[in-house]
Amino acid sequence: MTHQEIRVRIAPSPTGAIHVGLVRSALYNWLFARSHKGKFILRIEDTDATRSTQESVQAIIEGFKWVDIDWDEGPYFQSQRFDIYRNYAKKLLQDKKAYYCYCNPDELEEERQKAWQKKIAWKYDRRCYHLDKDIKDKFDAENRPKAIRFLIPDQTVIFEDIIHGSIKKEPQDIEDFIIMRADGTPTYNFSVVIDDAEMKLTHIIRAVEHLANTPKQILLYQAFGYPIPEFAHLPLILGTDKKKLSKRHGALSLLEYKKAGYLADAIINFLALLGWSPGGDLEIMDRTKLIELFSLERVNKANAIFDIQKLEWMNSVYIKNMDSEKLSQELLPFLQEINIAPDDHARFMKILDLTKVRVRTLIELRDMVSAFYTKDVQYDSDALHKYINPQTKEHLQELNERFDKLTDFTAQNLENELRQLAEQKGIKAAVLVHPCRVALTGKSVGAPLFETIELLGKAKVKERFDKIISQA
Repeated sequence: MTHQEIRVRIAPSPTGAIHVGLVRSALYNWLFARSHKGKFILRIEDTDATRSTQESVQAIIEGFKWVDIDWDEGPYFQSQRFDIYRNYAKKLLQDKKAYYCYCNPDELEEERQKAWQKKIAWKYDRRCYHLDKDIKDKFDAENRPKAIRFLIPDQTVIFEDIIHGSIKKEPQDIEDFIIMRADGTPTYNFSVVIDDAEMKLTHIIRAVEHLANTPKQILLYQAFGYPIPEFAHLPLILGTDKKKLSKRHGALSLLEYKKAGYLADAIINFLALLGWSPGGDLEIMDRTKLIELFSLERVNKANAIFDIQKLEWMNSVYIKNMDSEKLSQELLPFLQEINIAPDDHARFMKILDLTKVRVRTLIELRDMVSAFYTKDVQYDSDALHKYINPQTKEHLQELNERFDKLTDFTAQNLENELRQLAEQKGIKAAVLVHPCRVALTGKSVGAPLFETIELLGKAKVKERFDKIISQA
């Protein structure tokens, strides 16, 4: 590692939702920068005007802010740098390191497809590089559209990837690729090298899909006379079936996780472990610990597996361990239909303490908390069918009368009353517990029953017992 300032970036295209692979790449860059007291840069690659949208830009910024991946510079926008790219292209033309290409892109693609069908290797044959000046002048007089191609030098490209080791590419395996399209817009490989070089990036940490682009980009760095950064290409993220990650695996866009009730810290912790390990069996780590332990050398070559069940477990740990006051702020956006009076705050905190240990998401927590406030209990049909019948209604009626007579409505007293009734009837306490829970919460499982009853309060408990008993 050199002693120069570490500078890294994330450069998303604003053409859709921000997905987990992009966030993982951003996180690794951010952790690397923070662990080396370097700079993390945000650049928006919006050269594709037909697909880039302002809504996507806002989603990227909002998403990174939600998970607290903060940037030191930017956001920079490639769409504001077209003149810079054109000047670089002119310089390459002047230095005979690039040339105009008058070929029709559709015709070239047809040639490529025919070769592919015949299982023949195909690459551009430099036909425009070899054109006579007279023909070029004729094409220019006709205003024939022309792109600019980079002239691949006759040299082998060898570089060390931090994750994948030594990579070698022979010149005959790289075609003269287009750097500026006929419409004057730059291609990805061209603009990204110019931006990365001008922004003095020291490390390029990105998805392994870009590994094939790296030899082309190294040749451009050399053509411009810029120092070549170090590269680290991150493993793919696959579903549990080892196929490309999609919604069927539980993978959502970043802000959809927020709506689904996941905590930002849990998302960060989970994504950090998709391809990287601190060693040992350590899994739950806050940002400070992640920054302390993160290194590119511990990123695995092997593809990472996205397991939604592990994310749910991790989210449940973060919810359970979060201070209830802080958790209440996370939960409030999900409780818009519930009016929690200021003088009910202490009770609300007790409800959170009771329920947060039983849920995986804030949505589940909302549903549990809502049960303490709603006037209309939503009964689980299976639980209702299994536990509520004429006999259990008689038990609930007696339990209702016992609870109503209590002057000290505490969990311990409530449990004593239920167990005494069960003993008198010669039945197990569970025979009363399950119908009682269904009657009061609508579900057969949930937070500890007697603490739940205490927090519901005598009036609401009587009201709910009366309702279930009176149902046909």
